[in-house]
Amino acid sequence: MDDTRLHRLTPQEIDAVCALARTVWQATYPALISQAQIDAMLADRYAADRIRSQLDDPNHAWWIARRGQATVGFAHAVRDGVRCKLDKLYVDTGHQRQGIGAALLQAVQEWARQQQGRRLWLQVNRGNTQAVAAYLKYGFGITESRVFDIGHGFVMDDHVMELPL
Repeated sequence: MDDTRLHRLTPQEIDAVCALARTVWQATYPALISQAQIDAMLADRYAADRIRSQLDDPNHAWWIARRGQATVGFAHAVRDGVRCKLDKLYVDTGHQRQGIGAALLQAVQEWARQQQGRRLWLQVNRGNTQAVAAYLKYGFGITESRVFDIGHGFVMDDHVMELPL
């Protein structure tokens, strides 16, 4: 983690986040959801205009992790009343298990506490056993498991997990 820098995302870095999202999703999700759903979710959640508008919204916060010139991870959180949602946390597959995800999660937790959040919550695909195990390791507990209809004939089969702050 020594040479990894974490900071709040700037508009100039949005394209790098979108590119990393595509890389990580293509390495993670084809065994869990269809390519059509991957493409639809990437197009929706990583549209540059959407991220840009979130950067200007005080209820949203984005972080980026960089090593040298390479983008190696990112996180996004949303204030949701007395809870904050960890909406996205991804680390490049070649840089996982090096403390980057933990550092991003720490930044999100600090931000959530500053927002007077009492709980941090997230949704994670039930089949993403590596991510589920990581979140359990960091103190999250599974509060429910269900299928969420996200439109266009797609669903997310997720655990909802929470961490008291």
